[in-house]
Amino acid sequence: MIKIAVEAALEAGAYLKENVGKIRHIEHKEGQVTNLVTEIDKNSEKLIIGKLSRHFPDHDFLGEESGSSEVKSDYRWIIDPLDGTVNYTHALPIFCVSIGLEYKGEIIAGVVYDPSANELFTAEKGKGAFLNGSRIAVSKTSELIKSMIVTGFPYDIAGKLSLHLKSFKEFLTEAQAVRRLGSAALDLSYVACGRFDGFWEGSLHAWDMAAGVLLVIEAGGRWTDYAGRQATVYNPQLLATNGLIHASMIDVLKRNG
Repeated sequence: MIKIAVEAALEAGAYLKENVGKIRHIEHKEGQVTNLVTEIDKNSEKLIIGKLSRHFPDHDFLGEESGSSEVKSDYRWIIDPLDGTVNYTHALPIFCVSIGLEYKGEIIAGVVYDPSANELFTAEKGKGAFLNGSRIAVSKTSELIKSMIVTGFPYDIAGKLSLHLKSFKEFLTEAQAVRRLGSAALDLSYVACGRFDGFWEGSLHAWDMAAGVLLVIEAGGRWTDYAGRQATVYNPQLLATNGLIHASMIDVLKRNG
């Protein structure tokens, strides 16, 4: 199944790369001026679901743009056809395709493809995580003050500004550096390969993280909610780290509510 998912991600990624700067129509989701969707997002999702459904017609699907399509299967594909849409609309080459496979409530396979850098991240449960075929592992940084961490902000941040800024402000002084790239799937992939030491965000969807959290786990990292409790991809609150700074990040998040 991961072979077909990789093929779908590569095809969708090629489509995204070919169409940078060629967007004809931009819509705003839920009336939020910063929450964008384009015909590129929708066409990429159609391409991915079309390929997967031809091979696995008895599987369920959850796509960011098309929603849920169920035949009551034990398998469910969770798809973000273009993670980093705002970046994409500005031709900023920080975006990707993310495809996760869930089996009976557990993520068992994940693919994240960055067509700009031609980086393909893959993971299967119990088999490790890989970047372009080479095994990857989380970083060995054990102190928060020596760590580079990353976060994201929700589209409706105007109503939650103080809540998000509290932890962001404290991490600015508690960590070596804080970044904000605009693609949760890539943030998680970069934790998995050791570029970032940790990632936190509080308003995510399943398609943002389904593939990425498996990459982190299979690369030796840890994934929970802000309180350190076991999480699922349907919990919008996510903390993913190399494991070594996990407790330190939880301490900061708890202090800032």
